[in-house]
Amino acid sequence: MQKSDKTSTPLVLSRHSPDRRFSVAPMLEWTDRHCRYFHRLLSQHTLLYTEMVTTGALLHGNGERFLKFNAQEQPVAFQLGGSNPTDLAVCAKMVEDYGYDEINLNVGCPSDRVQNGRFGACLMREPAVVADCVAAMQHVVKIPVTVKSRIGVDERDSYPELVEFIEKVALAGCQTFILHARKAWLSGLSPKENREIPPLRYDIVQTIKQDFPALEIIINGGITSLASVEEQLKHVDGVMVGREAYHNPFILAEVDQRLFFQPSSLKSRADIVFELIPYVQAELKQGTRLNSISRHILGLFHGEKGARSWRRHLSENATQSVADEQLLLQALKFTQ
Repeated sequence: MQKSDKTSTPLVLSRHSPDRRFSVAPMLEWTDRHCRYFHRLLSQHTLLYTEMVTTGALLHGNGERFLKFNAQEQPVAFQLGGSNPTDLAVCAKMVEDYGYDEINLNVGCPSDRVQNGRFGACLMREPAVVADCVAAMQHVVKIPVTVKSRIGVDERDSYPELVEFIEKVALAGCQTFILHARKAWLSGLSPKENREIPPLRYDIVQTIKQDFPALEIIINGGITSLASVEEQLKHVDGVMVGREAYHNPFILAEVDQRLFFQPSSLKSRADIVFELIPYVQAELKQGTRLNSISRHILGLFHGEKGARSWRRHLSENATQSVADEQLLLQALKFTQ
């Protein structure tokens, strides 16, 4: 692939900027506030993301439902979906006022629903539109505005086209790019297939970092171990992990020590369950169903003794209206 000899303007991060050395990806129907609270018990420094929320949902729906979060989740970033600069600016201000640490624009989701709304990966075809969106948000907030994208879309997957996208959006004020190291096919592949079939091209993301040394470049896609994270950090500024952190969440337990170089505060899986109990009790009093929380912790004992029984007991019983924190303690016995 052809390289660009152009570089961006110097990187000047806001004093609000979180440390993006390691983050957990925004994932629809997964990384809600209960998931993030649980993940925060495992790592104090990992940057966490909300699910993608559209501008329409915030402007015309129950904004409180989407914006509400627990301060203990911080640092936490909010991912927006949209392509109207005015709407995005209004929503960005709402997000900042609620206390989030970052606003991320989704330019990577390949689903049909997202395309029909003219946001997500289809916006990679329109770098000028993305630049206008970023500029509009940057104008009204002090927290960082970042962009998450693919490395290409459909037939627009050449390196020069990716460079053009990065250049235009960077000139609008975006200094942090999270690049999923796969292209996206907007027709012919499902969202799941788009996470698996297009080949991973870590070399392209690493080359972007070489060509844009002043930008903060975060790599995403197919990374499943902290050893792989450490290897990637030799080439880029940060690593975003997705489904591995969800299905095998205890991977987060070593992140603070290995990646943020903080003193070890490694807790056992059982300790995490006990620390989660007060949160569960408080949420149940507010009308939250146990399953809304317990579904996120099914993978806590992944690969450990009793993991299957732990998952089964929670899955079969947490949907009952009377289920409470005692169910977690009962399931815990299967792991001892």
